[in-house]
Amino acid sequence: MKNLFKNQLWAIVLLVFAFSCNDNGGDEPLGKYDSGVLIMNEGNFGTNDGEVYHYDPATGTLTHDIFELENSRPFAGLLEDMVLEQDRLYLVANTGKVEIVNPGDFKSIGAVINDLDQPRSLATASSKLFISDYGPYNASYATPDSYIAVVSGLDGGTVKKKIEVSNKPEDLFANGKFVWVAGSEEGKLEIIDADTETVTKTIDVEGKPVQFFQLGSEVWVYSVDPDKVSFLSLNLASQSVKEIKSFDVANATGRIAIGEDNKLYLVTSSGWPDYQDAVAVVSIADNTVDTDWTTGSGFYGIGYDQTKQEIYLTNSAGFQGNGLVTVFKKDGTEVKEMEVGRGPSGFVFR
Repeated sequence: MKNLFKNQLWAIVLLVFAFSCNDNGGDEPLGKYDSGVLIMNEGNFGTNDGEVYHYDPATGTLTHDIFELENSRPFAGLLEDMVLEQDRLYLVANTGKVEIVNPGDFKSIGAVINDLDQPRSLATASSKLFISDYGPYNASYATPDSYIAVVSGLDGGTVKKKIEVSNKPEDLFANGKFVWVAGSEEGKLEIIDADTETVTKTIDVEGKPVQFFQLGSEVWVYSVDPDKVSFLSLNLASQSVKEIKSFDVANATGRIAIGEDNKLYLVTSSGWPDYQDAVAVVSIADNTVDTDWTTGSGFYGIGYDQTKQEIYLTNSAGFQGNGLVTVFKKDGTEVKEMEVGRGPSGFVFR
């Protein structure tokens, strides 16, 4: 799961414009899902019951299973990522498909349902879809045949090409005609020319890069090691790493949310058998870290509402039933707790 940083610009746009113009020059009210919070529930392995919930902070209304509600069919997959780009919301399922919906009403626009294995995330460039995919498992449960799938057009269709990349590609970031790939297992950043559909540059980096994000005009990469986390600032023009900041944060899971004042909220977990979980807060601006902003067990996903300046923290409940979302103020005060779907892990704030 990724933390959906690409979607924050859309949230800003929606704050500025309460209405959008239609083709006739008039004002058209926003769709019922164009504001509020979309909650991604991964679903349970085997039952493939991933779904999206919608939460309206103004009314406190939580709407379940909005994909099924609006399309009269279940999502039927394990949700890995939600990507809001090009006026479309891409629902990436690591069970081998991408569903594409209108973000305002969640009606289906199209899909990519063939020739994918374990999709992880997606970016758009040169009017194409680029989908990161672990590829199939081999007999040793390794993924030596990872790739970026290319689809012509933005509304789905068939995979036209698979670009070989390093093992276990995660997040993608598009800059003009170039698509950056976070290659987590081998510690690489790979850059694809969207026009020629080839890898044109590979950069070795520290740790396991998992997520691209923006702070102001700067693009960064979040990378994790067993005993530390690193943040790599990118020079997009020269396609290089220009700065690295590392912090002593152990057991980072790769889940991250961007707060105010360049503060980053990271989920950590000791794993089996202790499952001592926490949220660490790192400040890139003043190089400080608080490793125990809040502690507990079962922490899974995290998000930050830039409008209300609130942190959304999910608890998977061990995938033994429905998960929880707890909303906090920046000082750690609990605002609200709500039961959501199975394996909640990510958010889109609109």
